[in-house]
Amino acid sequence: MSTVTEVANGIGQSVRRPDGIPKVKGEFAYSSDMWADGMLWGATLRSPHPRARVLSIDIAAALAVPGVFAVLTHEDVPGRKTYGLEHHDQPVLAFDEVRYQGEPVAVVAADHPETARYAASKIEVAYEELEPLVDPEFALSDASPPLHPGGNLLRHVYIEHGPEPGEADVVVSGEYEVGMQDQAFLGPESGLAIPAEDGGVDLFIATQWLHVDRDQVAACLDLPLEKVRFTLAGVGGAFGGREDVSMQAHACLLALHTGRPVKMVYGREESFFGHVHRHPARMRYEHGAYADGRLAWVRARILLDGGAYASSSSAVCSNAASFALGPYVVPSARIDSYVVYTDNPPCGAMRGFGAVQTCFAHEAQMDKLAAALDMDPVQLRRRNAMETGSSMPTGAPINCPAPVDELLRLVHERPLPEGDGAVPGGVANVTRGEGVVRGVGYAVGFKNVGFSEGFDDFSTARVRLSEVRGEPLVEVHTAACEVGQGLVTVMAQIARTELGVENVLVLPADTQVGSAGSSSASRQTHMTGGAVQAACRAVREEWEGRGAIGDGIEATREYHHRLTQKLDAKGQGDAHVTFAFAAHRAVVDVDTELGLVRVVEIATAQDVGKAMNPLAVEGQIEGGIAQGLGLALMEEIQVVDGLVRNASFTDYLIPTILDMPPVELDVLELGDPDSPYGLRGIGEPPTISSTPAVVAAVRAATGRELRRVPLRPDDMIGL
Repeated sequence: MSTVTEVANGIGQSVRRPDGIPKVKGEFAYSSDMWADGMLWGATLRSPHPRARVLSIDIAAALAVPGVFAVLTHEDVPGRKTYGLEHHDQPVLAFDEVRYQGEPVAVVAADHPETARYAASKIEVAYEELEPLVDPEFALSDASPPLHPGGNLLRHVYIEHGPEPGEADVVVSGEYEVGMQDQAFLGPESGLAIPAEDGGVDLFIATQWLHVDRDQVAACLDLPLEKVRFTLAGVGGAFGGREDVSMQAHACLLALHTGRPVKMVYGREESFFGHVHRHPARMRYEHGAYADGRLAWVRARILLDGGAYASSSSAVCSNAASFALGPYVVPSARIDSYVVYTDNPPCGAMRGFGAVQTCFAHEAQMDKLAAALDMDPVQLRRRNAMETGSSMPTGAPINCPAPVDELLRLVHERPLPEGDGAVPGGVANVTRGEGVVRGVGYAVGFKNVGFSEGFDDFSTARVRLSEVRGEPLVEVHTAACEVGQGLVTVMAQIARTELGVENVLVLPADTQVGSAGSSSASRQTHMTGGAVQAACRAVREEWEGRGAIGDGIEATREYHHRLTQKLDAKGQGDAHVTFAFAAHRAVVDVDTELGLVRVVEIATAQDVGKAMNPLAVEGQIEGGIAQGLGLALMEEIQVVDGLVRNASFTDYLIPTILDMPPVELDVLELGDPDSPYGLRGIGEPPTISSTPAVVAAVRAATGRELRRVPLRPDDMIGL
């Protein structure tokens, strides 16, 4: 087949996003902006208790409110009453007990959103309150009450790597904690369900995975898949928080019950209760090393709080175990990773997916080990750095480029920033710098790209070439969810490059084409990009054979990555498709009297395989760093006795533009031999190692151990 054509706005170029200007001007249509004639509004009644038996539900008062068209409970769910990504353990509407604060109990449809919310408040639910199980360590014990029929242990992954840990010249240990972080997307959960003439329903929804949403909802509605049609609406951020079903089933139930379109939009507080969060973690590590700095062995115990329902906790547990050692050569390791059910908010996918938690711990250990060895922390990391061919703790080799040493060298050799006169506290600073100390810290991390452990991951693309007014036009149709990462732009770039046609139209994503999988795990450019590439090449081959377009040429292709394996009883197996690596250096100023931190600069280096759109690559990396900085210094959902205390952006703090430092960036393009164009995932590595780099810098400035994130002022001043 002939080579691809050089064309403007193809791969490798910083093509402007088609949705960029409308978003900046406030003209982009998000899912919360949708409207339909005769539309009703949906509202949800949620449990105020983290754990209670549901004794009775009385909807009479709610039904009597003028303007109310429907009030539904679990009795109105016609099909399967539970759903879930990996385990169908989460009720569509609570029917026996509630297991976390905010669990949906009933839904209402009315002619005005305020009417719907008022009617929901009139529903009378009799609860028998139970003592919530909120301590994940206690949840592991035999003395804890079982929250689900199978008990509280959702998964235990044990990894036995190499011989038993032997002698070491230096041993360091530590216990570390990561708090519960929220995805904090700015567009709250929202969708519009429209009943169809065939007895089915059409849902326009902001999500990350159209087909899995559709499959779960169809089972709950007791409808065949072809009668449940999902179309992607404008998404205002995701980061893993839209991978689970939230109001999808509720909106569809109300639409089918009333025969009217029903729109549901969560407020900000409800959004905190309506999606999963990052798993809090408690980790205990022990590292042994030889006098020259080479690692001898590692022991690690990781405990993840999965909250009330499973979501994707099993995979997060596996990832935490797989990446527990960091990107280092370790001859011997024993790793135990656990995830348990509690009555805390459900936890699931969030950017970094298990590797974020363990990276904070293993990088703190590397700094502690460097101090014990009286060795430069970067030198220690480089001495133990993985390279191509190194073994994962799961026994599988790293077959892709693994430039860990090079990434560390690049960030280490960058000139340090000069003083700029600014001090911690920003525009409202309360110091003139008397107690301000500068610190520098480093971290490196890595993560898998795509789904693992034998999951048959694939993506589908349909490409059509036609002629419109004498000019060729390419239409690309997939179910891949554009959640802000720039996927629509990249798909168009691939089509232009493969077919040499400038005019490319990316059609709305929906379930009328085969699955594209989830917009998560740094996989969409790899997987859907591969499917678009394959479909374009099939179209090109037919085009070249014909010599003309004629009445149009169309091809549908699936892209599958290489097969992986489920981990065995000792945690061994070729479980992951490929990997992505990044390193960070953070420079901070810390007011040691007030406990204030200013991040002065972040330097980072990352191997992206192929920069499909260099400007988008830069944006992904800077955005990931913002979330890593947030976890290091400010972001945590405060849960006390199972109750969320800060469900608002007033009290749940996220970094703003005033908190973001300049980012100095090195992008490597060491092509992956097994991926389209050699590309790798980009979105997750920036979050993984930016958090421990910031904490390491604060640790260097203060001399304090700093075992938990996010840091608090008293962690730095010793109060």
